[in-house]
Amino acid sequence: MSSSDPERPQFLFVKVLASRGRLEAVTQQMGYHPQYLDSFLKTQHYLMHMDGPLPFDCRHYIAIMAAARHQCRYLVNLHVLQFLRAGGDPQWLRGLDFIPPKLRNLNEINKILAHRPWLITKEHIEKLLKISEWSWSLAELVHAVVLLAHCHALASFVFGCGCEQDEGLGSRGSLKPSSPGNQCFCEATAGNGCSQELLRINRKRSLDSCMELDSLRERMQRIHVETEGREETRLLQQDREEDTDGEVTGATNLACYMQDPDFGYQDFARRDEDQAQVFRVQDYSWEDHGFSLVNRLYSDIGHLLDEKFRMVDGLQSSAMAKRQGCEPSVFKRGIWNYIHCMFGIRYDDYDYAEVNQLLERMLKVYIKTVTCYPEKTNPEMFDRFWKQFKHSEKVHVNLLILEARMQAELLYALQAITQYMIS
Repeated sequence: MSSSDPERPQFLFVKVLASRGRLEAVTQQMGYHPQYLDSFLKTQHYLMHMDGPLPFDCRHYIAIMAAARHQCRYLVNLHVLQFLRAGGDPQWLRGLDFIPPKLRNLNEINKILAHRPWLITKEHIEKLLKISEWSWSLAELVHAVVLLAHCHALASFVFGCGCEQDEGLGSRGSLKPSSPGNQCFCEATAGNGCSQELLRINRKRSLDSCMELDSLRERMQRIHVETEGREETRLLQQDREEDTDGEVTGATNLACYMQDPDFGYQDFARRDEDQAQVFRVQDYSWEDHGFSLVNRLYSDIGHLLDEKFRMVDGLQSSAMAKRQGCEPSVFKRGIWNYIHCMFGIRYDDYDYAEVNQLLERMLKVYIKTVTCYPEKTNPEMFDRFWKQFKHSEKVHVNLLILEARMQAELLYALQAITQYMIS
């Protein structure tokens, strides 16, 4: 099936539904850009479900820790369910005080990468890798860093597109049935034998999923009854009560998954005395340095990430650029470089005066909020900026935010790992 096939979004939706038993709002929003969605799903599947340095339950717990930094209940709930399905210990869901020290030690770089990635140093890396009972290997740490950056950036997308307000499948998370590429996948695939078979498989998996969740609930209850008093058990079960869609709800207070909750983003001020702090892409870039390092320590993930970065850069944006009176590549680069600039990453060959010319004030406010403190985003912000633009174009902006932010975090973390390796 070609990338431009109008039925491609429905094909991807059916695949997701058949494997997961539901169609998340994030998938629906990304469905406006099916080429990107395909690349995103492959990368996320590899990170979470394929062979890698980290155990499966730890991967989902790291995702919970990352999402909690931005109070993203949508992602926390999703990964609580996946954590339990992977055989994770329900006691860990009580918070960081109940997890192994090795995982808890990841909290510091989780906090820094989420809010001020320019503060990460080789000393942070050395502390995690030093030989001890709870030390990390380089491969494990690279896997963890990619997971953290992926989930921090995905939290921005969740808030930016309003998925956080859509705990189910309604609200803005539902695609508008205005064209073949946007219509309900059930309608688009009616009469298609292959799709009907996938839907039949999905119904069976949905029943299996319900049985599995019942089994998980019994297991959790048994553990709590054996280890805790009746009142504490009742509260813990209430925190994990299933909603009507069969999704396990995370802890009511997400603060249990993080330390130092007041630590947040601060403007990266470029001052003469702080020139050494500026991250210059000419000295360390994804293409020349980060790609090879991450691919060497965590096989193939570099290729998948690189494909995703290139895919978002290659998405059609002629309509957006035309409204701004510039070429598509110029417009996208302005957004990308503006996001990197907020994290202290500079391109010597770029004139930053272009940013103010290309991006109107309301768009800049929206991009900065979604990038730096996404939990402060509200639905009105999404509706207010670019009123004359299509919904798909707004989703495109959020995809640029997602990928630019993820690459920024990876650059800082991978540079720190490189400095540790050569020291």
